Amino acid sequence: MSPIRSATATAIASAVLATMLTGCQFGAEEQDTSPIVIAADLELSGAAAPVGKAYQRALELKIDQLNSSGALNGRRIELTVKDNRSDASESLRNIGDFSDDSRVSAIIMGGCNECAVGAVRTVNEKRIPTIALAPASAVTTPVADRRYVFKLAPNAADNAATLTRELQRKGGIRKVAVLHSDDDYGREGLAVLRDELTKAGIRSVRAQSVRPTDTDVSQQVASVTADKPQALVLWTPPEQAMLAAAAAEQREFSGSLFLDAAAAGDLFLGASARATERATLVFTQTMVIDDVIATTPAKAARRQWFQDYTASYGGYHGSSSFAADAVQLIADAALRAGGDPGTVNRDGIRDTLETSQLDGLSGPIRMTPDNHSGLMPQALTVLVARNGRWRLAG
Repeated sequence: MSPIRSATATAIASAVLATMLTGCQFGAEEQDTSPIVIAADLELSGAAAPVGKAYQRALELKIDQLNSSGALNGRRIELTVKDNRSDASESLRNIGDFSDDSRVSAIIMGGCNECAVGAVRTVNEKRIPTIALAPASAVTTPVADRRYVFKLAPNAADNAATLTRELQRKGGIRKVAVLHSDDDYGREGLAVLRDELTKAGIRSVRAQSVRPTDTDVSQQVASVTADKPQALVLWTPPEQAMLAAAAAEQREFSGSLFLDAAAAGDLFLGASARATERATLVFTQTMVIDDVIATTPAKAARRQWFQDYTASYGGYHGSSSFAADAVQLIADAALRAGGDPGTVNRDGIRDTLETSQLDGLSGPIRMTPDNHSGLMPQALTVLVARNGRWRLAG
């Protein structure tokens, strides 16, 4: 081929390639590589700090996993955290700051019921999707007044039903005392538990409340065990449940201990091992997933989460999976919500969250326009304390 013809062929090939590249550039949608910013309002100091710190660890681990997975279509999740000091007023200030930051896609709130309920108005007015890890029903009901608020935690009615079935299964229990937290969730729990016990023919003989800040619950335990009930239900945060178990042991209480899901804390019971031996806990299977054969992809994912969390932090906290599932729900919603690249489509994220379905680390999660509390009753199971740690019952 002559030099002229060779040059001409090269020029034509270059022109075609340039045309193809130009066409691709003009025809393709611009890829969104902007970060998905998740804000977290957590109890990192104050009475609820142990649970708040467990949530923070779970958020950081799950975000690291998603960012390294390649599943975010070229995007990354960024986390910004503020301590609410276990105080509802401080929490509300944090929510206001997060809402005013146009980069924030959604908020995750910790386990403080008063904080989550107190933030409802601001969350709705600012139209920012929020997933609370607090268990009180008032966080998400009535749904019409809480369109931007969702919840990932065991529900009081489901916990009460499971606890009552277990009381019946044990047989011979006719008198039950209740120690509950003096907050929305504790009062709700007492009401629904009494309803379930009445239907089962079991008498609730006495109930006492403990304030979230109480570090000595011995007087309340003495009061509820004075009539020698056959079972004592602890419907409190984890630290107070362990204090109550120790106080019951000191009083030589011979009945059975039953713990609501909100009382779930660390897998290993440490100094509380003797006081809680043979106690029953209603919680999700992930807490003891190392006792479970991974027969499904969901169970395998839960086992892997359990192992990764334990390897990273030297132990396992039961509530960590709720925080991880909240991250997954927000990430999925942000990717599906659409909108202009580089902009945050909060309304799209809210709409997507409202119909989310996930076989999550905590169990099956289903959100609907009529129900913003996504954890299904099937997620709950019965655990028992044996030799210093929680195990699957049976």
